[in-house]
Amino acid sequence: MFGGCILLSCQLATCATVDMEVDDGNERIETSAEGESSIRRVETDQEPYEGMPFESEEAARAFYDEYAKRVGFITRVLSSRKSERDRSIISRGLGCSGRSVNRKRGGQQEVCTATILLKREKPGRWVVRKFVRDHNHPLVGQFRKTRRTFDEKDKKILELTAELRVKKRLSAAYREQLLAFMKDIEGHNEHLSTKVQLVLDNLSEFEAKRKEVSDHR
Repeated sequence: MFGGCILLSCQLATCATVDMEVDDGNERIETSAEGESSIRRVETDQEPYEGMPFESEEAARAFYDEYAKRVGFITRVLSSRKSERDRSIISRGLGCSGRSVNRKRGGQQEVCTATILLKREKPGRWVVRKFVRDHNHPLVGQFRKTRRTFDEKDKKILELTAELRVKKRLSAAYREQLLAFMKDIEGHNEHLSTKVQLVLDNLSEFEAKRKEVSDHR
């Protein structure tokens, strides 16, 4: 049941014995009887459908439980009906145990709509009479997918944040270098201005002396 498929025997006569064996990950359920029998193969990865046959209620419930596990929800018994003659179970209603929150009704919880109704047609034959696939709440698989996507986004945000920190540190270092360079240029400018002023003063002094000598002549 857990790996490949379930082999189910749907009897055309009354069941005599039931033998179960597990072989290579497949579960084989064989029911022998004096009459003719047919073997049905039910893939464990398929979805229930109306009219789907099973050789027993247990086989049907096992299949639905495996389907629920694969999809991402937990099953529960919704209803049961017994035979008036021998009080044996002749129908069973199963469904999702999840609940949804109706915000329009003040947060009132509502049961999930996903259900399956199994009915015994005769000994050794159960069939799916009704199957509702849709759920009115997120499934576990959807939560995992959302969480995985959220984790990937978180990882990307952390990577970008770390990269931003590095760039901020580089920017601060470049700013310090630029300020130091500008300060050095300013110092050179002051030194150059002093030299230029000294040259101008010398020229003025030289021009004054030259004029004084020229006047004495």
